[in-house]
Amino acid sequence: MTNYFDFFNLPVSPRIDQKALKRQFYANSKRFHPDFHTLAEEDAREEALEQSTINNQGYKILADDDRRLKHLLDLKGVLGEEGSNKMPQAFLMEMMDINEALMELQFEDDPTARAKVDEMIASLEADFDSEVAEVLNHYDDATVSTTELEKLKDYYLKKRYLRRLKQQSPEV
Repeated sequence: MTNYFDFFNLPVSPRIDQKALKRQFYANSKRFHPDFHTLAEEDAREEALEQSTINNQGYKILADDDRRLKHLLDLKGVLGEEGSNKMPQAFLMEMMDINEALMELQFEDDPTARAKVDEMIASLEADFDSEVAEVLNHYDDATVSTTELEKLKDYYLKKRYLRRLKQQSPEV
């Protein structure tokens, strides 16, 4: 697995300097762009193309908060295979009310009920953010604990679950 933090000379962290990422992306784009290697040996052209691809993929991942966090968790070996990660039971119990409300909206669209569901989801997101804010804002890769990584994992999984709920929510 490519460590995109290393590729862009950035510290491994859930929060990064976006301007530094963009600067390094543009520098890499110039350096590895295939057009600048047309006269080089075939191996050098292939290497430039590969590095250009890594540059583009890495930028997409590190520029997005959710993808960056997933990448960090993958690097740390915290996330299991897709479908093997367990959600906290208390969280799933909280989700029952929201899931029921969403099912009701599928049968009868009620703007008041929709607003209530949106409010419930927004409230949960705010709670999740506050629960993990300390770890997100003061992450130190050299001293991060297993407990902190588990908090980040739970945060990532919960946010992903809520994102899917939002996508299932009927539009007005």
